[in-house]
Amino acid sequence: MARLPVALDRYFKVSERGSTLSREIRGGLATFFAMSYIVVLNPLILGGADSTGGSLGPNRVAAVTALVAGVLTILMGAWARHPFALATGLGVNAFVAVTVASHPGLSWADMMGLIMISGVTMLILVLTGFRTAVFKAVPEGLKTAIVVGIGLFIALIGLVNAGFVRRIPDVAGTTVPVGLGFDGKLIGWPTLVFVVGLLLTIVLVIRKVRGAILIGVIASTVLANLLELIFKIGPSFDGKTSNPLGWSLVVPALKDFSLPDLSLIGQVNIFGSFVHLGGVAATLLAFSILLSIFFDAMGTMVGLANEAGTVDKKGNIPDVNRVLLVDAIGAVAGGGASVSSNQIYVESGAGIGEGARTGIASIVTGFLFLIAMFFTPLISLVPFEAVAPALVVVGFMMVSQVGKIDWADWGIAIPAFLTFILMPFTYSIANGLGAGFISYVVIRSFQGRAREIHPLLWVVAAAFLIFFGIGALQQVLNIH
Repeated sequence: MARLPVALDRYFKVSERGSTLSREIRGGLATFFAMSYIVVLNPLILGGADSTGGSLGPNRVAAVTALVAGVLTILMGAWARHPFALATGLGVNAFVAVTVASHPGLSWADMMGLIMISGVTMLILVLTGFRTAVFKAVPEGLKTAIVVGIGLFIALIGLVNAGFVRRIPDVAGTTVPVGLGFDGKLIGWPTLVFVVGLLLTIVLVIRKVRGAILIGVIASTVLANLLELIFKIGPSFDGKTSNPLGWSLVVPALKDFSLPDLSLIGQVNIFGSFVHLGGVAATLLAFSILLSIFFDAMGTMVGLANEAGTVDKKGNIPDVNRVLLVDAIGAVAGGGASVSSNQIYVESGAGIGEGARTGIASIVTGFLFLIAMFFTPLISLVPFEAVAPALVVVGFMMVSQVGKIDWADWGIAIPAFLTFILMPFTYSIANGLGAGFISYVVIRSFQGRAREIHPLLWVVAAAFLIFFGIGALQQVLNIH
């Protein structure tokens, strides 16, 4: 593998961070494979019609999802110089879809306008230094808890989306929310692909084989395509019927070349939601979106930077303002392109686990997203079951930092515990952070140690109290 010119090596800090060009390329590939499913999944989530009968169109959503993710990820790599990839945030796009479906008169363009407003607000908070100040105000114990929580979260994502752990329908009449496989049994070829991939990846990582995670993904992908070719397994859900033996998100198959339709860009009505919902209701929705994207990104950034070892002795992340600025631009760009807010992805941990430490990996990932606008084989050939093992292994690596928390100090230990258990249990990084911040402020106050609480944490805790109480507030104000 050719070496980088000295100027590029110095700019990206490749040697300084103990990496190599080959590691960065492998890391960029691993991250792309781990998160490429969003190009297929986002059109499904945003595929419904709004109250006016308007539809975004699956092909248009897929093309613009890949475009925005590619451009933002390249920007993150080339300017902020971190191995963090961006794409449409799953929590926000699901919230957007539910809101559009449940509010008569609200169109996709109106809702995307609300996301743009939230993004511009966050951009202002970054430019004024507020977001960076909040990051620096977080105690080290909670920062460690964020790393652990994200590790548990991405491991659960891997297990659930691979079908190894499955949600139990409410009609089952049980208090257990998830179970092993289907009806307590591991069944189906896709589950076999996950298990084989997980064991192979673990062995390769233990043996310190170069490219262990990427090799695991490729080997699992080959196995998945062979099984689909032989047994014609099909999807777990085809829009009408459920098949517990099917592939969860992507059915491995080779698809054709197609020109991208980018006509969704600019199809946004910035203030439409205020017209159709009223000022108070629209403001509450915007606040919910803002708080989610504000803290999701901050938590993800902390977790990934710690795993990559790019955090200095004082707990600071190099070029943190640039990272947060690109993330804020992602919210504005995602709303303006009608694919929902874009944010840093926890699946970037797959590339970091492969050895990525610099922005070169993000540039590789970004270019692959741009290519994906035209050629879907890279995406459609890789089922989620093939990349899920990487997420589980990276989750283990991140959770291993739990020993850094001072468990003897309950004032930090309990908030840390709430932070990292609520992230996976509620499928939300922001929820875990909110519980951690609020409990930290309350416990430290009752310990008589309120002076240790940074003033900004009081503000953040108050904001999260409003965030968690929005449902009750809407009832009081009779807002639907």
